[in-house]
Amino acid sequence: MDFLTSVFAGQPVWLWLAFLSFIGFLLWVDLGLLNKKDEVVSPAKSATMWGLFASLALAFGAYVYFGYTPPPEFYDSTRDLNGQATIQFFTGYLLETALAFDNIFVISMIFTFFAVPREYQHRVLFWGIIGAIVFRAIFIGVGAAVVNQFSWVLFIFAAFLIYTGWKMLTAKEEHEMKLEDNPVLKFLRRRIRMTDQITNHNFFVRLPDAKGRMVLFATPLFLALVMVELVDIVFAVDSVPAIFAVTRDPFIVYTSNIFAILGLRSMYFMLAAAVERFKYLKVGLALVLVLIGCKIVWNFGLYKELHVVPYLEAHWSLIATLVLLGGSMVYSLWRTRAPA
Repeated sequence: MDFLTSVFAGQPVWLWLAFLSFIGFLLWVDLGLLNKKDEVVSPAKSATMWGLFASLALAFGAYVYFGYTPPPEFYDSTRDLNGQATIQFFTGYLLETALAFDNIFVISMIFTFFAVPREYQHRVLFWGIIGAIVFRAIFIGVGAAVVNQFSWVLFIFAAFLIYTGWKMLTAKEEHEMKLEDNPVLKFLRRRIRMTDQITNHNFFVRLPDAKGRMVLFATPLFLALVMVELVDIVFAVDSVPAIFAVTRDPFIVYTSNIFAILGLRSMYFMLAAAVERFKYLKVGLALVLVLIGCKIVWNFGLYKELHVVPYLEAHWSLIATLVLLGGSMVYSLWRTRAPA
């Protein structure tokens, strides 16, 4: 009992275990009940799954407002901590969803490269979520320790976000990713036994080797899973500084990340075919990153250190995120609409 009530990253251990158990239950329902058969996930089913996860995120936001106990040391003002935490949760959720949107295009390229049948794609995405839960916990745990020990690191995050946003705004058309040149993929192909084709949903199969012994072979499905995990790690380099620019509360950082990942992976089959229609979303996202970077400079530099400007409340970040991301999505759909 002492272990369960002990505090980790500002919250009792039982709360962290309860959240992870809840996510584990959702994943069991997903693969164990709703998608236990290998079948193509229709866009309608994908939309329903996303609606379920989005509703759960809204419900969790209500819990943050009414039942959560925010640690004051992670907030700049002690006024209305629950209101601040709720706004920061939804801002982080929207920001992480938008940042992870590029994953859809990259994951689609990975599935095409490895010729993953559509009926097995959900299985790869499911196990990819398991890895994301673990790796995001590591990234966020390290980030929380650094940011809350050395608050000046936030200025480095601010510079990184402004630079990233500027690069996204000024970058030319992206070149196609060449997976065959990926060093991790080359290393795995040299070090492990591989099959050339996918015959079922297993990541490993037993086949006879050159001497007739039955040994384990990895399938292209396993390589696809590894590349999906690698992509998530690469994208976390952008997303973790961005979310810490929104909130320093580790519990809010982690929960908003996980809900965003769950929602986006479930939405993959709905958006994979239409991802090109959101070509201007990156502009809105770039502006959000620049804005959040400037907000750090404003609140931590100009307000907290120099006292020359008023404090910028958290709800302005949420409003700006909604306007910029929503506006860029609407503009994208309008500009890419089919001619009459």
